[in-house]
Amino acid sequence: MKNEGIKPVRLVKSANRREFLKRGTLSVATAGLLLVGCNEDEDMMPPMMGGVSLGSGDIGILNYAYALEQLEAAFYAAVLGGGYFANANAEEKTIMGDLEKHERAHREFFKAALGNMAIADLEVDFSSIDFNSRTSVLNAAKTFEDLGVAAYNGAGQFLESSDFLLIAGKIVSVEARHAAAIRDLINPGSADFAGDDLIDANGLERTLNFTQVLTAASTYVKTPIDFSQLPS
Repeated sequence: MKNEGIKPVRLVKSANRREFLKRGTLSVATAGLLLVGCNEDEDMMPPMMGGVSLGSGDIGILNYAYALEQLEAAFYAAVLGGGYFANANAEEKTIMGDLEKHERAHREFFKAALGNMAIADLEVDFSSIDFNSRTSVLNAAKTFEDLGVAAYNGAGQFLESSDFLLIAGKIVSVEARHAAAIRDLINPGSADFAGDDLIDANGLERTLNFTQVLTAASTYVKTPIDFSQLPS
């Protein structure tokens, strides 16, 4: 069923896609690390044989977000080194460059915020993506951005700290802008910037739980991730 709710026409116009992305990113950048309460004197996350353990509570959820940001940052770094990017037009090079900077900033934010409680670097495998193909790259970007938004939507309800919830809200708004920008590159000028696969008949955006997100991510993340201490 087509969502008939109010939605702006051509939300991401080709002339101002970058400005559209920039407005959301600045709010996250100005948030700083002051809201994060991890103590450097705390023990590091206990190692897991052959993988990582996210931990529990708010720390576990922040590590969950950190894992996803690692995946996205690694993806866009690979995009910038591929044939699609080398042959892309100036606009798409600018957008992909901006997305790489955003995701790298998100990754480094969580790494610094978590301190000794951060999980180790994850091993990724993008062999199923053809980085020389525009279609393959943009479809993969849509998958990652949509997954990220749904993941933050699903995890936010479990955060106990209002400070952490504020940060998550800022970051998910940027991820949503990414998702809209990618969809506009795939289908320029479309008013359907949030597809029917994302918005239900009530006009609400989908959420995914920890199992759903990490199962989807496991296609690209080779490091086993133990999330058994997160809410079910």
